[in-house]
Amino acid sequence: MMATEENNLNKHLHIICLNVPYPVDYGGVFDLFYKLAALQQRGVKICLHCFDYGRGEQPMLNRFCQEVNYYKREKSITAVSIKYPFIVSSRKNKKLLSRLAEDNYPILMEGVHCTYLLNDKRFNERKCYVRLHNVEHVYYHYLYENTSSLLKKLYFLWESKILKRYESKIAKRAVFWSVTKKDAETYKELGCTSVQFLPLFIPQWKVGEITGKGCFCLYHGDLSVAENEKAAVWLVQNIFNDMQIPFVIAGKNPSKHLSNLLSKSNTACLIANPGEKEMQDLIAKAHVNIIPSYNATGIKLKLINALFNGRHCLVNEQTVEGSGLEKACYIASGANDFKEIIAKLYEQPLDVEDVVLRHQLLDEMFDNETNAKQIVEWIWGSKEEE
Repeated sequence: MMATEENNLNKHLHIICLNVPYPVDYGGVFDLFYKLAALQQRGVKICLHCFDYGRGEQPMLNRFCQEVNYYKREKSITAVSIKYPFIVSSRKNKKLLSRLAEDNYPILMEGVHCTYLLNDKRFNERKCYVRLHNVEHVYYHYLYENTSSLLKKLYFLWESKILKRYESKIAKRAVFWSVTKKDAETYKELGCTSVQFLPLFIPQWKVGEITGKGCFCLYHGDLSVAENEKAAVWLVQNIFNDMQIPFVIAGKNPSKHLSNLLSKSNTACLIANPGEKEMQDLIAKAHVNIIPSYNATGIKLKLINALFNGRHCLVNEQTVEGSGLEKACYIASGANDFKEIIAKLYEQPLDVEDVVLRHQLLDEMFDNETNAKQIVEWIWGSKEEE
């Protein structure tokens, strides 16, 4: 048997997902889902383990995995722990740990959420990898700062404190792959000795050769997330309150408060729960995609989507910090700055130079095939022969 064939036979990998990674209907599952297809194409035989808390079994996943297992996430009071963050303790599962202990294949944990096994001595000698979607203790502190609910504030603050201690504890127990270079540096500060930058896996997007002028400004996102609603409300009340430029807010599950606010506006409108095709159409037709953020950890899928498929992107520093995409965006700070740049961009077509720059920044970074090859090299230790 040739060496390359033997290597392919030995590429077995357990992947533990914090949620069922299909359908691909919110930003957090893009990386999880598109990574499966890319690894399968590199000859990796995937045993997938999913925590299900509402999405159900998805036959689509069987196309990319040799085996798919589902486990209930325990969200009752019994999962609360003073030792482990709730996002970790609620995914503690004896059946999962027993299944993983049956062989010696490498294990990829999608998110700190799935790392309970790093506290189990049975896995001390296993090849273990953790995909960092955020620096979780930083992310939860941002959630604490940006919610108005007192109960949620208390929970997010408590979880942030436990997460910081927990992330420091596991930092030397696995190899970590971050979605930004900034997050990699933060983990090094926690004591992590093995952390690498690995870009997001995304759909087969190509940088659009978009010419002409769009007819509105757009903010999009999951509007049930407190941070996203806060950004949408801020834009309506502080930016488009006195601008005569059409503004569209689009996303999942907007609140009554946001709906009522937009019903009173003469220039802004709300598109609730658009389908995937409609959302992509909105991004392409907008002249300015506006993407403010209140947290500077992880990377924003909505930003990558807009850079591939839209025209101008206007952000604040927190949206792009550490992403490597700063040069492709206009960066504003404060309401007056946003207004001035929007007024300027709304009359300015997307230049050929802008498109060239996006090709330079995006084409290589977000190449699923290249990034899957990198994973194979990191896990199995040698470059593939073509």
